[in-house]
Amino acid sequence: MMHGSTLISKIYRWRIRAALVGVFACLILARPTLSSLLLGIGISMLGLLLRAWASCHIRKDTALAVCGPYRFTRNPLYFGNFLLGVSIAVGSHSLWAAAVFAGYFLLFYPVAIHVEKKKMERLFPEEYRIYTKSVPIFFPRLFPAPRRGDSPFSTRRYSANKEQRALVGTFIFWAVLAAKYLLL
Repeated sequence: MMHGSTLISKIYRWRIRAALVGVFACLILARPTLSSLLLGIGISMLGLLLRAWASCHIRKDTALAVCGPYRFTRNPLYFGNFLLGVSIAVGSHSLWAAAVFAGYFLLFYPVAIHVEKKKMERLFPEEYRIYTKSVPIFFPRLFPAPRRGDSPFSTRRYSANKEQRALVGTFIFWAVLAAKYLLL
């Protein structure tokens, strides 16, 4: 039997590779319609905008991000990914694709959020403890938490955090799905 922390570590390390497999599976299972494509693209734009906003505030491992979208949720990048996953399920117009997304998300994201939480507790123990009292771990608040600290918006962080990969990957997904729609 595998030890719990070893299993968590393996799941965490496999999350990106599994996401790529899941995206390919969704493309194969997809039966897009024009309306599913348009709605899916709209949802993906929200996910990309949230990820961009968050990536322009985060200074990984050097400061706790508490401004911008981090006033609504402790994990805006993961919530942005959730929206991207929903957009893939919607755009695919397939219950099987939706099941792939749901299975992936339910397996990998609780682990990723747990690992991230433990890391923040280790790096910023007191500051993170205070932060957790006013900002939910995943689903955003309707109104921002009171402003604490400073993690100013910087567009330079967008590329420093390699956020363009999410943009390019999303564009490729929608181009392939649109091509599949046109060929069906």
